[in-house]
Amino acid sequence: MLSDHAPHFLHFRDFNGGVLPNRAPRFLWQVLWLRYRGRVLLLLLATLGGIGLHSFEPLLLRDLIKALQAGGDAVGWRPEVWTPLLLIGAAWLSSAACNRLRDWVDALTSPILKLEVQSLLFTYLLEHSPDFLQNNFAGKLGQKIRQAGEASVTLLAILSNDVLRLILAMVIGVSLSAGESWMFPLLLIGWTLPTVVVSVFLARRCLALSRVLSDEISTCTGVIVDVVTNADIVRAFAQGPFECIRVAQALGKEMNAAKKLRWFILIFAAVLYTGLLLFQFAFTALAVHKTVSGSMGVGELVMVISLGAIIGNNVWGLCTRAIDFFDQFGVLHSALDVILIPHANPDLPEAPTLQVTAGAIRFQNIAFAHRDGSRVFQNFNLSIRPGEKVGLVGPSGAGKSTLIRMLRRHFEPQSGQILIDGQDIATVSLSSLNQAVAEVPQDPGLFHRSIADNIGYARSQASEDEVVEAAGLAHCHGFIMARPQGYQSIVGERGVRLSGGERQRIAIARAFLKKARLLVLDEATSALDSETEHAIREALWQLFEGRTVIAIAHRLSTVNRMDRILYLENGSIEEEGSHAQLLARGGRYARLWTRQLDGFITEEVKGL
Repeated sequence: MLSDHAPHFLHFRDFNGGVLPNRAPRFLWQVLWLRYRGRVLLLLLATLGGIGLHSFEPLLLRDLIKALQAGGDAVGWRPEVWTPLLLIGAAWLSSAACNRLRDWVDALTSPILKLEVQSLLFTYLLEHSPDFLQNNFAGKLGQKIRQAGEASVTLLAILSNDVLRLILAMVIGVSLSAGESWMFPLLLIGWTLPTVVVSVFLARRCLALSRVLSDEISTCTGVIVDVVTNADIVRAFAQGPFECIRVAQALGKEMNAAKKLRWFILIFAAVLYTGLLLFQFAFTALAVHKTVSGSMGVGELVMVISLGAIIGNNVWGLCTRAIDFFDQFGVLHSALDVILIPHANPDLPEAPTLQVTAGAIRFQNIAFAHRDGSRVFQNFNLSIRPGEKVGLVGPSGAGKSTLIRMLRRHFEPQSGQILIDGQDIATVSLSSLNQAVAEVPQDPGLFHRSIADNIGYARSQASEDEVVEAAGLAHCHGFIMARPQGYQSIVGERGVRLSGGERQRIAIARAFLKKARLLVLDEATSALDSETEHAIREALWQLFEGRTVIAIAHRLSTVNRMDRILYLENGSIEEEGSHAQLLARGGRYARLWTRQLDGFITEEVKGL
């Protein structure tokens, strides 16, 4: 069960009208402005206070040194000396207080910012088509979402701290040093601007290198997860050495990308730090020259040198953070590029909820072809009456599964309509369509959770008694209770701790619990032994009562009691009728039935 104290998960449809910009600057700006503008403003004010108060330290040092020089050997407790000193202490304490305020606001903001960025992308990802999810590594997509949250936090820190600190330090430094000589602000600006421009120019190179590294990390993670997920297959075919080579190649590409990025950062840092040392030497030498020539006093010398150190350190900090900035900018950009592509079959604005009253289904003038151009249906028509049980049989590639996927809106027909109780499913909300249809797939998907959680997933508010009842109808209760943990037994990743038949029965139990008016079965009994299949068939007929059913089956015994059986081939209905009618016709269905019956009898005879 989910905790009542789980943090709020922001759905992308609840943010900015459901529109997520796929460019990193606009995405970050909208999230910060629409959700955190008050906190961001407080961050900015705290940063300004911290660096602003700290930047007045050189001015106070100047006044302190002047007072010390003026007092000679009898300084004593003269206010001219102790006032600047006390003001320096107050400036230090006040600056530290502003910095701690900034840290406090950041501690309140960054974790929730990270959560909400990740929740926005995760909820958007969930509405992508199955085709998109199948064409991308699950590990890679998960990594992109995690990285986007981290990148957003880092970018906020750089923009609200490092950039702002340098701007204010430059304004104060130029203003104070200009009173001593025009050469100081000229040197400050003449070094700072080119250094920042060059660092930005060089750091942008990190954008490309970082993007390559990010992609290689995500791809490598996906490869490793793919191998680990299919570890049983690797062992079964003794392909461990082959997979080790494949993973090593992926790790090698990641290593090469990391080396290129690290070497570039090393050269980048060496160039910038050399420039910083040259600037500070030139700035100090100019100040010493002015002091020796009598244009400035010792107090002014200390002030100017301190200003140069503050500005130099802030420029250096910003330039080194520029690498992080473009690195994280690239990470965020890459994540948005992958995740925020347009959904293949999005809901229409203000899409109504599907209202299933009777359960009639109609495929009207359907045309569909895969992306590679292979055509499946052309002007296909099929009407299924409310409560009718229809079986789909035929050779592989006939279009049976494609028909089911179009009904679930996994595929969108190029032309034609699919109607449920007269409502075009392309115009209703996908969520309501999914709620109206229960499906038992050939390969049942299970979460790495308890058996109770997997059955109860069909209806999150279902009681424990309802879960047990559904398990009993699907003939699961016996093998569940035979386990030490019972319904709390963890099934393992994708249900690896259960047999194929047990996984199939868990999926059937979910369909019982969902209680949807429309039921789809795609080889729902394919993984069951003959005895269990017989028991399940009887249970399924209880489930069929009062529902419209479409069942795909290669094992004809699964559908021989259906109201109507359709024999599909090359995307068209070649034969239709009841089991008895199709046998009497002596066509394709009858020949398929005979082959299966002969094969079954032959296997039985061989076993004697």
